[in-house]
Amino acid sequence: MQEREIAISVKNIHKNFILPQHKNTSLKQAAVNIVRKNNVTTQKVLNGVSFDIYKGEFFGIVGRNGSGKSTLLKLMAGVYVPASGSIEMSGGLTPFIELGVGFNYELSGRDNVFLNGALLGYTRSQMEAMYDEIVEFAEIEEHMDKKLKNYSSGMQVRLAFSIAIKAKNDILIFDEVLAVGDEAFQKKCMAVFREYRDNKQTVVLVTHSMETVTMLCSRALMLENGKVVTIGDVKKVAEAYQKSNLTSGAAPGQDNTNKLAKKLISIAGNKPAYRIGETMKITLHWPISQGVAWVGVSISGVNGEHLFSTNTGMTKITGNSINYDVELSLGHGDYYLAAAIKDLDGNFVDAQDKITSFSIYHDYSQTVGGLARMKYKYTIPKKK
Repeated sequence: MQEREIAISVKNIHKNFILPQHKNTSLKQAAVNIVRKNNVTTQKVLNGVSFDIYKGEFFGIVGRNGSGKSTLLKLMAGVYVPASGSIEMSGGLTPFIELGVGFNYELSGRDNVFLNGALLGYTRSQMEAMYDEIVEFAEIEEHMDKKLKNYSSGMQVRLAFSIAIKAKNDILIFDEVLAVGDEAFQKKCMAVFREYRDNKQTVVLVTHSMETVTMLCSRALMLENGKVVTIGDVKKVAEAYQKSNLTSGAAPGQDNTNKLAKKLISIAGNKPAYRIGETMKITLHWPISQGVAWVGVSISGVNGEHLFSTNTGMTKITGNSINYDVELSLGHGDYYLAAAIKDLDGNFVDAQDKITSFSIYHDYSQTVGGLARMKYKYTIPKKK
């Protein structure tokens, strides 16, 4: 088996930032702080990160905010220098890591094309050969002689992205490029990325969109607290990222639990997240003094969509608790669980429309969308 060529090799990278406790934002503060010791703290951003990216690979990097993604990309692009470790590149690099880097807002769009080209190592004649294609892709021909400071943010994005893809190198790095621009521009970016993937262009993409990762990337890694926690199969990385977001705090709306009514009902056994089709097993409790003859639960979407409800009917319930098992045939997303109880006369004793909230994991192996999971099949008629 032929060994794959390595495009980027990251070996045991460490990166720290020294942060002063006091900032001098004026001459007065500087004068006051000159006699005061300005202690500093060290923020460890990357801690022993190692991985390889192969030539022709569309590689994804994911992680929550503060995980070290942008710092890692800036190290790979040569913007930062690591505290220790090494990064080896095989081929030229074009980074698209931050909107506006390399732009001069007092110059025209035309001048900025050549300025960016020079920063990327291209000669003027090379950029002249690319110029028409860059402008055509950006769709801002009539604005190229205007100063960049008069461009909208969308126009700036289109120009920067056009330069990056037309003046492309052996390796391309993109940081959240699909998070900016309008929908039409994002579709255009996606079409370019698909072309890169099909043509075996080496691309490194940082994104919070797990759909983009699973759709485009051949491999991915996830950073957490400056360390690689998983690398390899894109679906496993996407699931790890999703779990990390869910376990980093309560599910959306969790702080509304038991705050909306008389608070006679309490809940136990609920989890913050479930897999598609998993059974939710919960126990509802109420004070022993309440005579209860009816207990109901319901599930709604975060926008108020009524998805499911059931109840025990007017059957006297002995004790002060009930167990409910509900099979969650729902799509991925966030949901609310409601609960209510009635007394022996049929009057509501307590009703809580958001007793808890929960999420359904995204199952990236499925091709079914929507809030509900329904059984279906399709057939392809044979040609006559």
